[in-house]
Amino acid sequence: MSVITEVRIPPEDFELGQILNLDEASAIELETLVPSGDVTVPLFWVYEPVEHGFLDTVQRYPTVNSVTEVDVFEDRTLFRLDWDASRDHLFRCILDHEGQILGATGTSDGWDFEIRFSHREALSQYQTCCEDAHISLKVIRIYNPANPGVGPWYGLSEPQREALMLAVQMGYYDIPRGCTTAELADELEISDQAVTERLRRAIGAFTRHALLTPETEPEA
Repeated sequence: MSVITEVRIPPEDFELGQILNLDEASAIELETLVPSGDVTVPLFWVYEPVEHGFLDTVQRYPTVNSVTEVDVFEDRTLFRLDWDASRDHLFRCILDHEGQILGATGTSDGWDFEIRFSHREALSQYQTCCEDAHISLKVIRIYNPANPGVGPWYGLSEPQREALMLAVQMGYYDIPRGCTTAELADELEISDQAVTERLRRAIGAFTRHALLTPETEPEA
């Protein structure tokens, strides 16, 4: 089953982020990416009036073949960028693990990407690829597109996620156990029984939304 992740990446960590210099633009949104061999042609919106230095900065990059205006509106401009993506490690990691970029927006805080992978293992391999390439990823959200209404983190509520992560970190699921539910309860400042119930519900939610597919779910 496919999985979608939303991640934030510093612009200096990938080549396209460096090319589309946000010192010269308030915000940038990728409209579409058209792969063609080693060349990736993005259409992207630049919001608010475009500074004169923006195009000069883009065209100075050796991997940029050309950048042209497609449409101009009062508050935004659509550009077409002919660009050799073969040296951009971020896009190489996405391509090598069969990821599909669903959307990307750049601001002064960083670039937010929404990427679909065919399965959870491909996402994990993509994250490892980025780590090896020294690309910093801040994961904002991971979800199953078949159940988009379940919220982030595979349907876990924030208290369930906190309890499950703490249990793993403190070794509750290790053999032998590294802690007891009473010790988890002290950390979370709830009762022993509440910890047990929260973990049970967390594991149930995670299993339903992360592991079960329509083929594996029990029949009604």
